[in-house]
Amino acid sequence: MARPTPLSGFPEWLPEGRIVEQHVLDVLRRTFELHGFAGIETRAVEPLDQLLRKGETSKEVYVLRRLQEDPADAQADRAGQLGLHFDLTVPFARYVLENAGHLAFPFRRYQIQKVWRGERPQDGRFREFVQADIDVVGAGALPYHVEVELPLVMAQALGALRSIGVPPVRILVNNRKVAEGFYRGLGLEDVEAVLRGIDKLDKIGPDAVAGVLVAEAGATPEQARACLELAAISGADSGVIDQVRALAARLQVTSDLLEEGLAELGALIEAAAVRAPGVVVADLKIARGLDYYTGSVYETVLVGHEQLGSICSGGRYDTLASDGATTYPGVGLSIGVSRLVSRLLSAGLVRASRSVPSAVLVAVTSEESRTRSDAVAAALRARGIPVEVAPSAAKFGKQIRHADRRGIPFVWFVGEPDADGVEQADQVKDIRSGEQVAAEAASWAPPADDLWPRVLPVAAASEV
Repeated sequence: MARPTPLSGFPEWLPEGRIVEQHVLDVLRRTFELHGFAGIETRAVEPLDQLLRKGETSKEVYVLRRLQEDPADAQADRAGQLGLHFDLTVPFARYVLENAGHLAFPFRRYQIQKVWRGERPQDGRFREFVQADIDVVGAGALPYHVEVELPLVMAQALGALRSIGVPPVRILVNNRKVAEGFYRGLGLEDVEAVLRGIDKLDKIGPDAVAGVLVAEAGATPEQARACLELAAISGADSGVIDQVRALAARLQVTSDLLEEGLAELGALIEAAAVRAPGVVVADLKIARGLDYYTGSVYETVLVGHEQLGSICSGGRYDTLASDGATTYPGVGLSIGVSRLVSRLLSAGLVRASRSVPSAVLVAVTSEESRTRSDAVAAALRARGIPVEVAPSAAKFGKQIRHADRRGIPFVWFVGEPDADGVEQADQVKDIRSGEQVAAEAASWAPPADDLWPRVLPVAAASEV
């Protein structure tokens, strides 16, 4: 078999990287559960017409079909086609509608799954990746304080990863009502086109965005400049609200929707300043490309790694889930776990203390006595100690080198009868220090720090 060609955009971590990813997922899961979020999982596919119902995503959706299916028939019956989900929000909205009679509202859920997007692979952008979402959904109504709570939960979850070397995060927030009220007050009616243009600001710059607004949103050059002035406003305190009001007054923009959005954005900034000082910053250029957002919107960057882009985003949506009689508004945020892990590994910020779970390798004296080594391993495992048995009865030096290559810190030598037939005690060797002591499988245990692999900042890991 020829050596396979790697597929770009489909990350496959080595065992050490997988340990880092699992640690990140465990920390996120524990934090979400501390805040009362229940875990669910949804199917990987959704009807294509549902995936394409909201947002500019048609170029990113992978279509699922049988190999022998007639493409002409599939195109004619698009309603029957399936696509891999590109996020977890659309599947969650469908899940809520299907199970509304069995859920207690407001319903708090977290979901950790893979998603698929047909993007051009680049640093931090993948075609298959893991997301970790939290959402709160109400039946008929959902109070604004949820929009304040969720970014602070994410701030706590990401803050809990600081101990392993994850850089500090900054959560950038805006409110769609502010943007829509301001744009409509300027006389712009195609609000979605303006939002899509502003969402490209970091990628193509203000001059190019101004051209997009004129060409695609019907803006005059003066209106485009006003939109860019709004997008340039940012800050971590209520002074941001004053700046927006001053801009609106100068341009003679009046809007009840603008005032409603400013009141909500101000409440979020004030609450965040108390609960997570310096973490949440108002940034009026944050728009989010998906058009189902209706209130607060969020994007999160790693401080010092802003060029990676947002690692966590989301917002308020009011109309994504509705059965005709009841609407289920929600607020959600999603962490791009694969993007985060990719940066942690590629930048050398973290590493695992070892790449295998085994804390002990039980040496084998001879193949005839392998059952004795197996018995020791079983006794240690029964006490929760991860163990493997040497693959062959090679010389002990070779078995120790095997343990060293795998990163296993301890080697266990099973006692053998001496020349007088007296059974010798088992010995366990710390191959890092060279210390070797007598041990019994019924009572010995490795130090707590060696029991399982740990994820550490690189500075600390270098000392292990």
